[in-house]
Amino acid sequence: MSKIVTMGEIMLRLSPRGNERFVQSQSFDVVYGGGEANVSVSLANYGHDSYFVSKLPEHEIGQCAVNALRGLGVQTDYIARGGDRIGIYYLETGASMRPSKVIYDRAHSAISEADISDFDFDAIFEGADWFHWTGITPALGKKAQTVLEEALKAAKRHNVTVSVDLNYRKKLWTPDEARECMTRLMKYVDVCIGNEEDAEKCLGFRAGDTDVTTGNLELGGYQKIFTEMREKFGFRYIATSLRESYSASDNGWSALAYDGKEFYRSRHYDIRIVDRVGGGDSFSGGFIHGLLRYGDFKKALEFAVAASALKHTITGDFNLVSEKEVETLMNGDASGRVQR
Repeated sequence: MSKIVTMGEIMLRLSPRGNERFVQSQSFDVVYGGGEANVSVSLANYGHDSYFVSKLPEHEIGQCAVNALRGLGVQTDYIARGGDRIGIYYLETGASMRPSKVIYDRAHSAISEADISDFDFDAIFEGADWFHWTGITPALGKKAQTVLEEALKAAKRHNVTVSVDLNYRKKLWTPDEARECMTRLMKYVDVCIGNEEDAEKCLGFRAGDTDVTTGNLELGGYQKIFTEMREKFGFRYIATSLRESYSASDNGWSALAYDGKEFYRSRHYDIRIVDRVGGGDSFSGGFIHGLLRYGDFKKALEFAVAASALKHTITGDFNLVSEKEVETLMNGDASGRVQR
């Protein structure tokens, strides 16, 4: 299997139990997660040598985050230690017409204040096949942007394939800030992943009348912006998940990809949501694995959609599924029958 590197922030997630509201809860459940860390876990589950690059405090809570990754097969050799705190986010899980809610407490986290000197990127990318990052990392601030760009330069020096999940977060930066930074970094990217809001807020491309809130999909709009994005940035592949939001509990789920010649839409799933956090990350991890495993962007997209559909049924940020489980769903068995 391949050596795959991801870089970003892993956070402490605190959640009321079940569908309780923040104001009801007397205790929080604890898990760890974050965009690139979630992708790294998926890829480790599929058998890759998966390395996560970050910076975490030396205290016990920082070690808990490291242990969470190690316990799922992620290599943590390149995690720098230091800084004062780990980022925190609070998640209230919605139901029916009540949406889920996220509150961030991540300012001045260790990774947001990391320095280039914390990492030996030439050593990190020695022998690597793939590097994945998301738009969340540069949204953490100027220091994180500088470190990320050094990582991207090193990846290119080592002929590593680079993918990005645009992942716009309006609570972290403005569209103008995102466009200025992300447009500059696209010259390093081979595979671009992102939904309609990400493409608009991060790169300035709008998908017709598609509405990220209602899930109204205009596929012709996607084809238009994918063509424009490829012409401008030269991406090898562009992919997006397609979410139809019937409610906080039930979604339609599929995806679209473009290789410069053909637009391909995946199989469609109707999913009952247990936990949708990490759904996009599981899609990215599945698409990366699919491209490496099959060498066919259509099969890769089907694997990514099946993997992310399964993630919506799993509590926590991480997608705890095997390649075999994903392929079973990908090949048509969505019965959910007990396996004996």
